[in-house]
Amino acid sequence: MQNKDLDIRFEEAVEIANSMSQATLPQDVALRLYAYYKQATHGTIDTRVSPVYDLRNAFKTNAWMQISHLTSDEAKEQYTELISELARKK
Repeated sequence: MQNKDLDIRFEEAVEIANSMSQATLPQDVALRLYAYYKQATHGTIDTRVSPVYDLRNAFKTNAWMQISHLTSDEAKEQYTELISELARKK
C-alpha cells in the first residue's frame, strides 16, 4: 500500500464505495462498511440517542456497536482495506 496519509486513503475509499452498487454487495459486507464508516466519522455509537425503530436500523446499530472498540483511525484503516479488497474483485 502506498504511504498516503490515512485520511486521504479513507476519502479515496469513500469515493470508490460511493461508485459501487449496494445491490451487488452481500448484506454482511454492506453492514461492516456502514459500521466502519460510522465509527471512523462519528466515533463510538451512543445508544441513548440512537433509538432503533425498525429491523434495518437495528442491524445497522448492531453492526456499529460490534466495532465500537475500534478507534477512528482503526475504523478508517479497516474500511479502506475492505474497499480495496472489494475493488480488486471487480
